[in-house]
Amino acid sequence: MSEQSSSYLLAGEVVAIAYSGFREGQHPDRGDGAVNPSRAEILEDLEILAANGLRLIRLYDAGENAVMTLELIAEHDLPIKVMQGIWLSAEISNHEGCPWLDEPIPDEVLAANLLKNQEEVRRGIELAQRFDDIVVAVNVGNEALVSWNDHMVPLDQVIAYVRQVKAAIDQPVTVADNYVWWIEEGAPLAAEVDFVGVHTYPVWEGKSIDEGLAYTIENMEAVRQALPGSRLAILEAGWATTAEEFPAEANIENQVRYLRELVGWARDEQMTVFIFEAFDEPWKGDPARPLGAEKHWGMFYVDRTPKYPLEQVLPAAEN
Repeated sequence: MSEQSSSYLLAGEVVAIAYSGFREGQHPDRGDGAVNPSRAEILEDLEILAANGLRLIRLYDAGENAVMTLELIAEHDLPIKVMQGIWLSAEISNHEGCPWLDEPIPDEVLAANLLKNQEEVRRGIELAQRFDDIVVAVNVGNEALVSWNDHMVPLDQVIAYVRQVKAAIDQPVTVADNYVWWIEEGAPLAAEVDFVGVHTYPVWEGKSIDEGLAYTIENMEAVRQALPGSRLAILEAGWATTAEEFPAEANIENQVRYLRELVGWARDEQMTVFIFEAFDEPWKGDPARPLGAEKHWGMFYVDRTPKYPLEQVLPAAEN
């Protein structure tokens, strides 16, 4: 990007990472209750990230695991800052737009989700206030607007939530969504947030590793052109290491190359980029498809061993 004002550097960190603590056999509530990581497991994760120079993490919701994460950072005085998430569940049924929603979401579920979202917003605000020395930004909703999602929330409602959060906290507020949505429909929301949070995944769109960084730059340039004057950060970008959906491109070597090139570009731009993600998450996607891409974006395997020496991607990791 040519305009410095268009690049947003959060908490002085170029390289940041998306964090979820679910390990083998653990998962969020999918109807029968959650199986959450322990405090000791989350502490181990945080110490791994800090030891590798990763000092800014993204959390996706304001639930129990987020509370534990923030408490542990505070208790152990870890050198980690947090972009706190507020997860928004479906308030309208997107069964006609989402490929994997086969039936409409029942009205009673949508009504319950509205109340759940209101409570989640309140929790996110409380965490940002309680941990105001750790939480450096708040993200309201994750891919809740893009056309293919399964947890759609109306734009005017997302704007209302953003305004509620901004009125209650001092930290900057953003929304995370796919670059296409920001380009085509994002102007009203861009006018409300402190910076625009963009997701970009070249490999999901059939791009080869040779095209990867160039495509991400193209995505970001298109957002900049569509939303002049907005400050931009990448809230998700990554490369899967295993994927039956694109097996030729999904491997460790390509992840290393894409992330190394992405980090180099972001340093030149002075833009924060959240790598997706820290650890593999076997609970994601179809349980019958262990080679599905959604499970394999981590820089670390689910057993917490690194897939490669992280200095290959993070040259300053030892500092």
